[in-house]
Amino acid sequence: MKTLSSLILFALIVLGCSEAKKRIDYSVPEWSKKVVWYQIFPERFYNGNPHNDPQFSDIIGSWPHDTTSEWHRSTWTADWYALEPWERDGQGFYHHVQRRRYGGDLDGIIKKLDYLQELGVNALYLNPVFESPSLHKYDASSYHHIDDNFGPNPELNKERIKSEDPMDPKTWVVTSADSLFFELIGECHDRNMKIIIDGVWNHVGMTFWAFRDVVKNQQQSPYKDWFMITAWDDPETAAFEFDYKGWWDVRELPELVEDSTGFHRDAWQYMKYSIQKWMDPNGDGDPSDGIDGWRLDVAPEVGFPAWKKFRDHVRSINSQAYLSGEIWWDDDIQKWLQGDVFDAVMNYRFAHNCIRFFANEQNRISVSAFLDEFNDIRQTYPKESQYALQNLLDSHDTDRLASMIINNDRPYGQDHRLTDNPDYKVRKPNAEERRIQKLMVLFQMTWLGCPMVYYGDEAGMWGASDPDERKPMLWPELEYADETIHPLGKNRPRDNNVFDHDLFGYYQTLINLRQSNPVLQTGELEIYLADDDKTLLAFQRMNSKDTMMVCINNDEVDHIFPLKGKGTLWTDFLSGQEHRVVDETSDITIPAKSGMILELKRRDTPK
Repeated sequence: MKTLSSLILFALIVLGCSEAKKRIDYSVPEWSKKVVWYQIFPERFYNGNPHNDPQFSDIIGSWPHDTTSEWHRSTWTADWYALEPWERDGQGFYHHVQRRRYGGDLDGIIKKLDYLQELGVNALYLNPVFESPSLHKYDASSYHHIDDNFGPNPELNKERIKSEDPMDPKTWVVTSADSLFFELIGECHDRNMKIIIDGVWNHVGMTFWAFRDVVKNQQQSPYKDWFMITAWDDPETAAFEFDYKGWWDVRELPELVEDSTGFHRDAWQYMKYSIQKWMDPNGDGDPSDGIDGWRLDVAPEVGFPAWKKFRDHVRSINSQAYLSGEIWWDDDIQKWLQGDVFDAVMNYRFAHNCIRFFANEQNRISVSAFLDEFNDIRQTYPKESQYALQNLLDSHDTDRLASMIINNDRPYGQDHRLTDNPDYKVRKPNAEERRIQKLMVLFQMTWLGCPMVYYGDEAGMWGASDPDERKPMLWPELEYADETIHPLGKNRPRDNNVFDHDLFGYYQTLINLRQSNPVLQTGELEIYLADDDKTLLAFQRMNSKDTMMVCINNDEVDHIFPLKGKGTLWTDFLSGQEHRVVDETSDITIPAKSGMILELKRRDTPK
């Protein structure tokens, strides 16, 4: 794989040529309009190599900073809320769940690429993979190495990097975890799959190498101006007065300084070296061996100057790199999607609107209100970005889609943790709730923008928000304990925790439909029917060759759908049934809480 000499070559190219002026392409990459995303939380996806599992020393520095209680690697298939023997010390589930490590790694992702190809997805988004003591990795220890426990020989890697100067890429080694990540990139590209990773540039972790130097050397540290220090330690006192600003006042996440020009000059130089490493690993000017883009964490909390420099640098390496910002509710979206910031955003507005329409009962919005929200997106977002939006329904920051349907009539992203909402239902979804999930996925796979599946939704996983949406992935070959425990001691049903083959097949069918029909990827969209009384919605996706009609019945009863167009022949993709319009209209029955995807097969020419 990548050698030390190749990395030195990349470093020399960065040092000698990084400031060269290049014409930068700001257009939205075409490939990003034609993918189905799959989001992976690496620590919880699959344990492909038990020999690199985290040890107790690896979690020191992460919340809850418990360095005395007994600790072991957690059992992948255990009842989620059940305390393992070493956790039964009276501190409770919510203390120990943050200490849990299950051993998910890069080997696990590589070994499950066949599964992902079978599902049909062709683009991966990985939550943070850089070195970090936490399970979520948003508190980086460095930006230039993959987490040791995601690759082989963690202890050897720790020794090798001791000789590095993080500010000098000529001294960087290529760890076994780095090499395995490059292998994962290659495996993805060999399968015509894209891969992007989380970029967390607003804040780092308490164990970040530059921050540790500041804590140790105080005002004498060369990195003191990288961080928002609010108080220095007085060596004349016994107390340790050192203090700083953390992201949202979270001490585990020291925030990086920005000014009107972007990040601190030296911090940005280090970032640039790191970005280059992952986007063009051997530094030969060909980015095909690097990642295909970035998902950018807490995007609104980083200023435009920083993001514009970031985009310029990224696009100077790979003109087809994709940038997606984590932006939830910003009304002035155009400022982020105007060509020199992001290509797209994680489309939480899509998720919010879908939950209000499909999942809610008492607070369900009408078809008209549903479309009004999407019309606003279509009118205010640049057209090219609309096709590249990451249309998610849930993520690592929300409760699971299936549990949102169970616990409906709540504002999206609120009251979704048991610590905030003790009445949150932790049970498995029933058949009717699965039916709603399927209807939502049908809409997701056919609407404008690129669908994004959060790992395990297709397998039948459920759960409240953090930490419960981060359970170990549900695999068909493993036998899991039933879920019987409630973390707050309440009664709950015994739920059989097994891979849902029927649901997987449904996701697979719809994903393959989208992948095999360009009209669903980049075709125009036109509303065909919006019936508030019957909660019926129909829209067409069209290009110069094909037309597909999507019909949604979001009511609790069956309804008749009027198919118009005398002389047309339509085929229902899901059932294979043909519908011929002999007269001006033909009536089709759409069962409650279901949908149809009709493909126009023939339009007869009137005689």
